[in-house]
Amino acid sequence: MALFNCLSRLFALLILLCLLVSSQTKTNSNSPLNNTTEERLAVLKVLNDETKYAFERDYKRWSDCWVQNQHISKTYINLAEGSASESLGWNEISGFVKDFMDQNPEPEPVPEPITKANVKVYGNAAWVTYNQLDSIRGRKRETRLMEKSENRWKIAGMHTTIYGFEE
Repeated sequence: MALFNCLSRLFALLILLCLLVSSQTKTNSNSPLNNTTEERLAVLKVLNDETKYAFERDYKRWSDCWVQNQHISKTYINLAEGSASESLGWNEISGFVKDFMDQNPEPEPVPEPITKANVKVYGNAAWVTYNQLDSIRGRKRETRLMEKSENRWKIAGMHTTIYGFEE
């Protein structure tokens, strides 16, 4: 039941985001789609850096990759283990990750950098989806929401589904 509630909240959040992006794109002609190679590479750099810092247990550098306010969210669904977690707002996300890093201080092997991803940039927002192989957890499907502020991309939302090592 908790997994269902988590999934329904995520679905509602994604619908809301799509509606907001759609309405903003229609009403603001100054925010056209901007899917240039430069923007895509800048988004992927932040995502690769955030993953690297998380796996290396570098909390300070990891936190610098995130928007730090109360509208952000982070959801994990681990289908291989049958577990799920949801963190809402910077304080909750930051605390969850800080506790995890304190309890698991040993670095983990950093996954290969993301080079292939679906990146859609809408003015100062971006929607990103990709698959990634984690040597400890297996195959993961990631969805990230990004915000650009002061000419810098940061993560504003994260959804991870872990599939494990499929046979």
